[in-house]
Amino acid sequence: MRAALILAFWLVPAFGGGLVKERLFGPEVATGPYKHPASITELADGDLFVVYYGGSGEYAVKTGVFGSRHDHATKRWSAPKLIASDPFRSVGNGVVWQAPDGLVWLFYVVRWGETWSTSRIQAKVSRDNAQTWSESFVVSEREGMMVRGRPIVLQSGEYLLPAYYETGFDPELVAPESGGWFLRWDPKRARWIEAGGIRSAKGNIQPAAVEISPGRLIAYCRRGGGYGPVTDGYIVRSESSDGGRTWSDGRDSQFPNPNAAVDFLKLQSGSLLLVYNNSMTDRDPLTVALSADQDRTWPWKRNLATGPHDYAYPMAIQTRDGKIHVVYTSEQRTVVNHAIFDEDWIRGANAHKR
Repeated sequence: MRAALILAFWLVPAFGGGLVKERLFGPEVATGPYKHPASITELADGDLFVVYYGGSGEYAVKTGVFGSRHDHATKRWSAPKLIASDPFRSVGNGVVWQAPDGLVWLFYVVRWGETWSTSRIQAKVSRDNAQTWSESFVVSEREGMMVRGRPIVLQSGEYLLPAYYETGFDPELVAPESGGWFLRWDPKRARWIEAGGIRSAKGNIQPAAVEISPGRLIAYCRRGGGYGPVTDGYIVRSESSDGGRTWSDGRDSQFPNPNAAVDFLKLQSGSLLLVYNNSMTDRDPLTVALSADQDRTWPWKRNLATGPHDYAYPMAIQTRDGKIHVVYTSEQRTVVNHAIFDEDWIRGANAHKR
């Protein structure tokens, strides 16, 4: 199948029209078999834009960040196009986000050595709604710094970019010194300035944050440690009371975590959405949970995807029409998937309510 002719495969809604899933791109796409992770944003014209890190494998040198646009008029996805690469180094983890001023940001990771602990953060920007992109530039020169989640806009108007510092130089272990980190956009100097970090006993990476009230933030983070079966693996939770400049020590939350990415989003209603793997050992199932009382309780949970594959690295947004979109990868990081639902679906009759 030629890439230009690839169409989405829509599945039957699973609950009263509330959940629709599509397989976006798989091994057949000419960007290489590896596709992981994915990121999504809604553009000003109503189109959706998805990026992913692709190539022959996670540690291959010939890799890049590829982008695809969903035209809101034709309802079709374009063939993925290379938008960021490096001729000498591996490129990873792309994050796409349109700021309130219309500037579209593409953040990504460049790995200088053999492990992700040697990485730096780079970026490109687009001033024409992700049609063309600037030259790349450095966001953080600190060795071991990476991105995974989209920025959030604080009530002060400032931008806060979740990042993380991974150390240990070990592809099979997230070292305890690793921690979530944040960068703050300084419009006067036109640069991202390092803000606070999150420490935890076993380490943590890939924070996702929301602002509960002016200056008060909560972050959920992927746990540190190895990838083997454990009985004490939980998503790490931290709080900030000064707009993300400093953070409390990370503590285990109530949610299990198999050393896999999570996402955390404040919805238009004020409810909070957490997307995670509801297991300590497997990236299955992929679950959404909902809190209507600012993170005090989480009474609604529903599975987005379960068996027979792995489902990982969710990224969630809510579009202007109120729909929630989650992109995630599956089948050993070879397939990019897209789920669409709304808050009522999570609260539906078949939800796991406690």
